Amino acid sequence: MAVKIVRQTNKIALLGAPSSAAAMSAGHEGAPTALRAAGLVERLKAIGYAVADLGDDPVQLYKPDEESPRARNLTRVLASLESLKPRVEQAVKSAALPLILAGDCSVALATVAGARRYFRKVSMIYMDRDADLNTPATTVTGCVDGMVVSHLAGRGAAELVRFWGEPPLVREPDLALFGVARLDPPEEQLLATSPLRRYLASDVQRLGAAAAAHAAIERIRGNGYQFVLHFDVDVIADFAATNYPGSGGLSLAEVREALLVFAQQRELAAFEITAYNPTKDRDGSGAKLIIELLAEVLEARLKTLQAAEAALAPPPVAAAGAAGRASAAPPEKSSAAPDPTPVAAPSEAWSSDSLDLDSEANSSDESSGTSSDASESSEESSGSHS
Repeated sequence: MAVKIVRQTNKIALLGAPSSAAAMSAGHEGAPTALRAAGLVERLKAIGYAVADLGDDPVQLYKPDEESPRARNLTRVLASLESLKPRVEQAVKSAALPLILAGDCSVALATVAGARRYFRKVSMIYMDRDADLNTPATTVTGCVDGMVVSHLAGRGAAELVRFWGEPPLVREPDLALFGVARLDPPEEQLLATSPLRRYLASDVQRLGAAAAAHAAIERIRGNGYQFVLHFDVDVIADFAATNYPGSGGLSLAEVREALLVFAQQRELAAFEITAYNPTKDRDGSGAKLIIELLAEVLEARLKTLQAAEAALAPPPVAAAGAAGRASAAPPEKSSAAPDPTPVAAPSEAWSSDSLDLDSEANSSDESSGTSSDASESSEESSGSHS
């Protein structure tokens, strides 16, 4: 039997992924603890969410790794991914929205892999100042954090490409870069021929943040897929509490406007926040900004989805009348066999693994022994984690 997931719009599953292993310095690993301490859970509850805090994975720290100068700390990065993936699966199955508080950006691989346990295909909005399109062959620093999108698309270090058994985790046409303001020369060359969707900071400002966000959603969700929203806080211009802050690019107001569009989509499968470094936030102002931003966009999501559900619900009197007529009506015989594939309602999802099993079972019943089966370059910065 297929596993039916009836989404609960007011439920959030909070997961911590305290890792700085993919970065080039420690500090990011403290983000989950710092954001909780600054009142994130209480703020989410105050706006109407039931929050299940599922705790943190084991800490994975950045350490110098001169033995692997082209892809540093891969063992620790993989350990972080292996810890997070099953917990994302658990969160998705619980019918809540997984909200992942992460250190470095490599967690995106585990988030998508966990979501794909229940959704056959998953798209991604990758909101980040950097394109993260380097590979071990093109990197200058060996920073795995600067290779995340390549690994999602099936290129890069073999250990991370193979993290998902059938790469790529996300097809390039189903992955949209949003807000990029730093590109290394090899990344520019790749984008010249790649089918990756891209909305550089200059594009977003030209189109308007909300219009660009809607366009990005339509491009990667036109196939009906669920999507993961990756939000690296360094996309905010002049946000200091991160390893690689930058001036220019998207303002806080533009980031807020785009996030409001992304968060209100029913197809949002998971939301991850990365790159906050509390060691660079002595007065806590960075944590407060992040929490208020998340509260605003998630409150808008809650109101939008609840309004949509209310609009779909039949009036009580009409529903009762329909139920009475249904019970009085004689049963009818159908000349055609019913379609065994379950149809998901707007707030429902089905486990694709279970659907595959059902399909195979039906096939074997019917016939034993038969098998079935371009954008201009943006400003560069010497602070990029290339």
